[in-house]
Amino acid sequence: MQAGLITGLEATTEGPISKETGSSYLVGYRYALAGVAQAVGIDIGTTALPSYQDLSFNVSSGNSKSGKFTLFGILATSSINIEGGNSSSLYGNGSGHDLSSQIGIAGIKHFKQINSKSYFSSNIGLNYSMSGQTDYDFDRMSDSAFTKSENKVTKTGYNFATSYNSKISSKLFIKVGIQDELIGLNLYYRAKDQIQSDWNQIWDYDSYTNLAQAYVHAKYSFNDKLTLNAGVHSQLFFLNNSLSVEPRLGLRYDVDSKSSLTLGYGLHSQMQPINVYFLQTQMADGSYVYNNENLDFTKSHHFVLGYDLQPIKDWRLKAEVYYQYLYNVPVNTFSSSYSMLNTGAGFKTDLEDSLVNSGTGTNYGIELTIEKFFSHGYYGLFTSSIYSSKYKGSDGVERNTAFNGKYVFNILGGKEWNVGSEKRNKISADIKCTNAGGRAYTPIDLEASNEIGHEQLSSDAYSDFYPNYFRLDFKLGYTHNSRMKKLSQSFSIDLQNITNNDNVFSQSYDNRSQSINTTYQLGFFPNVIYKIQF
Repeated sequence: MQAGLITGLEATTEGPISKETGSSYLVGYRYALAGVAQAVGIDIGTTALPSYQDLSFNVSSGNSKSGKFTLFGILATSSINIEGGNSSSLYGNGSGHDLSSQIGIAGIKHFKQINSKSYFSSNIGLNYSMSGQTDYDFDRMSDSAFTKSENKVTKTGYNFATSYNSKISSKLFIKVGIQDELIGLNLYYRAKDQIQSDWNQIWDYDSYTNLAQAYVHAKYSFNDKLTLNAGVHSQLFFLNNSLSVEPRLGLRYDVDSKSSLTLGYGLHSQMQPINVYFLQTQMADGSYVYNNENLDFTKSHHFVLGYDLQPIKDWRLKAEVYYQYLYNVPVNTFSSSYSMLNTGAGFKTDLEDSLVNSGTGTNYGIELTIEKFFSHGYYGLFTSSIYSSKYKGSDGVERNTAFNGKYVFNILGGKEWNVGSEKRNKISADIKCTNAGGRAYTPIDLEASNEIGHEQLSSDAYSDFYPNYFRLDFKLGYTHNSRMKKLSQSFSIDLQNITNNDNVFSQSYDNRSQSINTTYQLGFFPNVIYKIQF
């Protein structure tokens, strides 16, 4: 996130490290409100207005006989309003989304050196997250907007983790650990299709469940060139007793002092989005059943082959090819294109009932990174990925996933110049360019939508692609370091999307104009930033 005079403020407080104990503290706060820029007449190229702020802290006790304790945390809140059109009605042309989220993470980390070869690392913490979404639509019969759905998901997690790390010999290192999370859930969701319809209660749940994990990892050096990393990771989800045991294996071979080859395999498992397990269906007698409660983990086989080269000092080249096969993916019991792999791609909540773990998916591609580490006052980085992301639903047809953009390229670089009589201050310039393929999406069937009065998607899922994404940013800054050595001020101007490229954010059906509305991402935006650190 960026913060500045136009969009907010940013401040960081960093305490000195004690020479006696090594204790220190760091506190940071950021505030941003892009709507301020639009309110003063700056066209930022989008009607999707974000607002966000966060506070973070890290306080270290330093070393003691009992070990080192660190208190850490972050508190953040954000919201965005996505209007459905440009008319003067309350929500554009009637449709729209109000989204909000809050997160809170706090914990204590403990590090204890047992001897010169082994140590314990533990942490205990609390994490809180809340996401809320209210959707609006327009009813042509009554010529008025109405609230279409209300959704709020609150999750509270109580976490504990500990690991034992030991260097058994000059060739063997081991790590053994366990972690557990008690998950508290409060789910509320209701929806209706038309203004006169009754509310349909989809979620109304308040309870707890638990996810426990354990792992063992070993690193063994056969010689100066060949190193083996091997381990086993396991998970147990107490809601339905889903159990996963996942082997992991990696080999690294140093060809010479400048290059190496790596080969890796791992079986990975992931629980479903927690709210999916509690989708409720009302029976004829008024009772509710949870048909998704027994869903198993989604699992995947990962294969990676990599080459790392450092041809000269401060430069690095890394290339990887990978293949991922996913299975146990939740899909419908009947023939359809639905798959849990597309969850999170849009604003619509997945409301599929009675899912089964029979879907599959594949991801494969090649990645190349060329990096110039910061030295001699400048840095550079080029990253690229060419990939394919496909899935199969219960109908057995292979399709693009919602995240299949096919490629992405990033180029960034920067230069610093020390200025002033004592060279304490600096001027900096940074540039970043991103070019990526447009994501796959399911087209809106306009004729069918006009007929039924609300959005109807095509039966050909993820068959079309948004236009390619392009964004060029340039940032120029000045930093003044006070003679006090504890105060630093910086002023910069960040010119975002300087070509004012129209990058598609989303599309939706507009029931008032009976047309398809396109919402774009941030246009050209001159973001002025002031930062103080003391």
